[in-house]
Amino acid sequence: MKYLMYSIAVLFSYSIYSQDLNNYSLFINKIYDEALSNGKSYERLDYLSNQIGGRLSGSVNYERSVKWGKKELDLIGLDSIWLQPVMTPKWVRGAPEYAHIESTSGNTISVPVAALGGSISTPSIGISANVVEVKSFDELTSIGKDSITGKIVFFNRRMDPTLINTFQAYSGSVNQRTQGAAKAAKLGAVGVIVRSMTTTLDDYPHTGSMYYDGLALNERIPAAAISTNGAELLSSMLSLNPNIKFFLRQNSKNFPEVLSYNVIGQVVGSERADEIILVGAHLDSWDLGDGSHDDGAGVVQSMEVLRILKTLNYKPKRTIRIVLFANEENGLRGGKKYAELAKINKESHFFALESDAGGFTPRAFSFDTTESEFRNLKEYEGILKQYGIDNFVMEGSGADIGPLKDDKVILSGLRPDPQRYFDYHHAASDTFDKINKRELELGAAAMTALIYLIDNYKL
Repeated sequence: MKYLMYSIAVLFSYSIYSQDLNNYSLFINKIYDEALSNGKSYERLDYLSNQIGGRLSGSVNYERSVKWGKKELDLIGLDSIWLQPVMTPKWVRGAPEYAHIESTSGNTISVPVAALGGSISTPSIGISANVVEVKSFDELTSIGKDSITGKIVFFNRRMDPTLINTFQAYSGSVNQRTQGAAKAAKLGAVGVIVRSMTTTLDDYPHTGSMYYDGLALNERIPAAAISTNGAELLSSMLSLNPNIKFFLRQNSKNFPEVLSYNVIGQVVGSERADEIILVGAHLDSWDLGDGSHDDGAGVVQSMEVLRILKTLNYKPKRTIRIVLFANEENGLRGGKKYAELAKINKESHFFALESDAGGFTPRAFSFDTTESEFRNLKEYEGILKQYGIDNFVMEGSGADIGPLKDDKVILSGLRPDPQRYFDYHHAASDTFDKINKRELELGAAAMTALIYLIDNYKL
């Protein structure tokens, strides 16, 4: 009899569970219909990219994007919207950079370069010096100070083309950009040139942040990215003649920090208002392009999550909050300030989702949580497979939400197809014409579907 009662209970529970999944699927279908039929992400991104443009922290364009972001959230009709103050760095590129390779006296070949974010300028007349090519920090150290002093160090480590996950390839190469100048300066170098972080061969230098690791102002050296075609040319010419010289001129400058803002809005939950589900992206971008993929796509997709749920008259159980973060690109001040104030205010974050991997076709969601929690979340994987979300994976989430990490919050990241992202990342080619409307809308729909499922998770 006990066995019979147990079997009935199991079957009853399974029936309720199956009915829940069926209801979830029906609503998610409505989400996709709305996103693909009446989506607003593409037109919003058109304005952000083409009417405002590149939005580096501390710039006039960033402040314009803050006003735009608040206005757009107002139009969605959220319960509350506010600006969260945060101090951010202010770095200005200045006049266009110039560089050339000098094979013999008077014989030069121009190559595309771009100052790295945070770099000092060269003297007004530029710098000209012999070049030392290295692939790693160990190689740099082994060459030694005597051979480095007075020269320009050329970091030429490629992103590993054999790695299918291009973000792993990026992680394996990016430290030469962020730390290269500091390490070369300590060995007496007068400048640094870094191969652009991209798997493609092109003429676009890809900028990005770099740090001087506490070096005094008079110890710092200028640092610039060189396009991959330029890097190939320079490496080839060095193999034929190690005595060639490289000329670099750039006018970048660091200014005192300025007051800026995170843009925040929310819809208060009807049952568990104290449990916050966050969806967000970073509003700032580098200054070379208009930041459509990095991270304008994430911004408008996050806005679309709230718009779609409002349009479908969905009443969230938990509070759903959107955060458009300041200063991800060259300081992460927005994410750090948000997490700091959340802790001070004793806010409880149940879940946080970030979109910061471009507006390409969504393929997966990554999760940063416990193994047991991840196994529970995997039950939702099948619901999204029919919409092209191949799997849920245990990986990182996003830089801006990373500071929220503790033993309670579940962190997640949208994972679009990664193969083309680094073609445009931090380069002048990151422009609106590289965005596919349907791919962008599919990403917004996938994010909305996940937020909906999470809102109904563990109730």
